[in-house]
Amino acid sequence: MGVTMCIHQVAQFPLGRVVATPGALQVLEKASLGALPLLARHQSGDWGEVDAEDWKANEEALKHGWRLFSAYEVSGSRVWIITEANRSSTTILLPEEY
Repeated sequence: MGVTMCIHQVAQFPLGRVVATPGALQVLEKASLGALPLLARHQSGDWGEVDAEDWKANEEALKHGWRLFSAYEVSGSRVWIITEANRSSTTILLPEEY
């Protein structure tokens, strides 16, 4: 019998309109992963695999309403999530699509 763990993540900011690039969608599909788990991490303040400087910048951005940036490893590919400063939109993309 397996054990299921449920972690409730609290949204720290609105995502606005969520869009994804073709490359990001392809990586997620190949990994059999929907965008929702990554969006939930991003929105709860789990910035993924970013360096300490970017992590700190995101924490400041939460306080001041600036742009938010997360990066996640998905099946050997890096996926970025960027929420605009005005919180009107969030984009899921690959670094090479920036």
